Amino acid sequence: MTNVAVLGAGTMGHALALVFALGGHKVRLTDSNPATLARAQGLMEKALETLVAAGEAPDGWTSAHLAQALTRHADLAETVDGAELIVEAIVEKPDAKRTLYAQLDAVAPKDAIIASNTSYLDIFPLMPSARQKRTLIAHWYTPPYLVDLVDIVGGPETDPACIETVRAICAAMGKQPIVMRKFVPGYIANRLQSAIGLEVQKLLDDGVATAEEIDAAIIHGIALRLPILGVLAKADFTGLPMMQDALRNKMYTPPEVRGQSDALDAAVAAGRTGVMAGAGFYDWKGADPAALFEARDRRLLALKQALRRIGTMAGMEREL
Repeated sequence: MTNVAVLGAGTMGHALALVFALGGHKVRLTDSNPATLARAQGLMEKALETLVAAGEAPDGWTSAHLAQALTRHADLAETVDGAELIVEAIVEKPDAKRTLYAQLDAVAPKDAIIASNTSYLDIFPLMPSARQKRTLIAHWYTPPYLVDLVDIVGGPETDPACIETVRAICAAMGKQPIVMRKFVPGYIANRLQSAIGLEVQKLLDDGVATAEEIDAAIIHGIALRLPILGVLAKADFTGLPMMQDALRNKMYTPPEVRGQSDALDAAVAAGRTGVMAGAGFYDWKGADPAALFEARDRRLLALKQALRRIGTMAGMEREL
């Protein structure tokens, strides 16, 4: 069991706290916003309820178990007292992270490992020099109690032993940690998602298809094969000469990174900011966000359990 401190109780932070608690660790959670910290308990209990119903939580786990394994604290120093692993999950703003890291340097145990959940920022220049050797990135995906991928990236001075410690902790919890050779913004999955996102926004802005039609093409075309084959194994099944021909024929020109999208800007300007607002690209009819998250989680759980039974071609390759 590791003493884990999670800093930030928002969308990712509270879910990460739940992951570590379910993984058998003692967790302390904090947030600079009292309302966010207060709301976290109900969100964690709801997610736990969904996991229990699907048989994806440890046997016998209840909200009482969660209360024993995970506590919430308003004070940063109290949260990190005795912490062996500190998970930073605050906003993606350099100044906010730099400020927090300076505060941490003053109160955190000297031998604590600091793991940032940053999605795109190079956080290493923001970290005080005395903490560099025990600082790394451990980036999770939403919701982390269902999505197993964890990107682990060390900085220029990170002790390899710290990277291995965090990798082993994640693997022991049933996650799929990938240790990257070097830092690149967005890692692997986010960079691929960003490329898809650019094309999706161009299709919307050019009036080629609706949001529903684009998602249907992804769900019924691309997504059906990706969980089993990935991208490169799929290329093996299609045949690599076809990939060569596609490159030679220049059949596709990626869209430019314009820094904005007309369709996206229009939705935000109209207050359609997503599920929390009741509408985004889709009209969610003002449904309770918690109910929508639960419905998403139930579907993801069913898919995850099915894939566990089916297996992947990459897994088969290792068995040959």
